[in-house]
Amino acid sequence: MLLFRFLPDACSGKRIGGMCMSEPAYGTDVLGMQTTAVKNNKGGYTLNGQKMWITNGCVDDDTLGDMFLVYARTATEDTPASRSISLFLVEKGMDGFSLGTRIKDKCGMRASATAELVFEDVHVPAENLVGEEGGAVLCMMRNLEIERVALGAMSCGIARRSVEMMNAYANERKAFSQPLVNFGQIQRYIANSYAEFMAGRTYLYNVAANMELEHAGNRLETDAVKLFCTEMGKNVADNAIQVLGGNGYIGDYVVERLWRDSKLLEIGGGTLESHQKNMVRDQIKILPHHSI
Repeated sequence: MLLFRFLPDACSGKRIGGMCMSEPAYGTDVLGMQTTAVKNNKGGYTLNGQKMWITNGCVDDDTLGDMFLVYARTATEDTPASRSISLFLVEKGMDGFSLGTRIKDKCGMRASATAELVFEDVHVPAENLVGEEGGAVLCMMRNLEIERVALGAMSCGIARRSVEMMNAYANERKAFSQPLVNFGQIQRYIANSYAEFMAGRTYLYNVAANMELEHAGNRLETDAVKLFCTEMGKNVADNAIQVLGGNGYIGDYVVERLWRDSKLLEIGGGTLESHQKNMVRDQIKILPHHSI
């Protein structure tokens, strides 16, 4: 089974793995992906396409990661969208699988290796199909829900560290012969940031505790918590830069990195705009309607 072949090494870090969903021209519009997997006469599938923004896509400028879960279109023209995508496990060393380019000069999250991956007539054995053919859309949507909670948690972590930095700096740094923390403007940044962080953390824990991991259907709350927490995290990091002043703008202090890292969380795992669209659609379906 794939589980026993790959999971132990992935958990131990012996092998580096990633997930391939986004493409150069398809991000939020994920069901429009153009990477294809076609059954061949070798008893498997032939994979063609490109994947973009892949975390752990490479370990250096020239070397691929070890293994990847790759979403690809297996549908014919008359196949419903919900049955159009399948999931495959592709390994480094398969003929035709290559590193396109390592993506550098990112605003933030620079410790995360990000890459474009290329698939040119890659033969994928039938046993590397994960689940059943055409059954990956539900899996993909469920995993996106989990990812959005995780990214909300990252944002809360950024906010917590930013609040800690603000408090420490404002108590140590003096202006006009007294600590910055004595000034009302600085108190406003610190107090508001703490309140926003606690609101985000409470919402995050509530959503995480009530998720049903076995199936999709948690989209409204997972979209909402990521929407709130990612904007909150960036806002609190921005407040921290303001409290630290010039020192907040340079690399000697951590808050400028926190701000840069926070920006990605408003884009990855679903843009803010996609969350807003999804939430309005789901509220129309779920919430009771009342006449005005």
